[in-house]
Amino acid sequence: MILQLFRRTRDDPSIASLYGTIVAQARKPEFYQSFGVPDTVNGRLEMILLHVILLLRRLESAPSNASGALGQAIFDLFCQDMDGNLREMGVGDLSVPRTMRRIGEGFYGRQAAYRAALDSEDPDALNAALMRNILEGSGGAGKLARYVGAAVRALADQDIAEFRQGRLRFPDPAGIFASMEQP
Repeated sequence: MILQLFRRTRDDPSIASLYGTIVAQARKPEFYQSFGVPDTVNGRLEMILLHVILLLRRLESAPSNASGALGQAIFDLFCQDMDGNLREMGVGDLSVPRTMRRIGEGFYGRQAAYRAALDSEDPDALNAALMRNILEGSGGAGKLARYVGAAVRALADQDIAEFRQGRLRFPDPAGIFASMEQP
């Protein structure tokens, strides 16, 4: 009974706020207009995946068990959102589980690739992972990698208590792109 007080549910407003911030950030036009992310369903999904993975990576670095529960709740809401979006797009009830399995496999594959790249000493590792997964080989990974680096730093500067209260800040992609354009 008492443990119920400490459990996060998908209806928790702080979880919904965190996930809403992730989706809003992933939809920023600068990613599609300036960073070369394809403005497609897959491109938008890739940006949501990237931001979820970055937040989960930050939560994993926290010493508290509660941050693990927070991460799980965010992942659960992500899966619920993807399921709902598939159904809205007209994917049939029999195809949804198979498509969700592919999304899950893609999530874990990208999570492993981004973790390895961010933990690597090789600066080109992140560029290669972003090029392969988000940019579909179209180039410009350096710009997006610079944003990812800024996002990792911004998340590291935020206290886990803020996340538990539903507050999450990502860097402004327009500001990062503008700083790259200045000589």
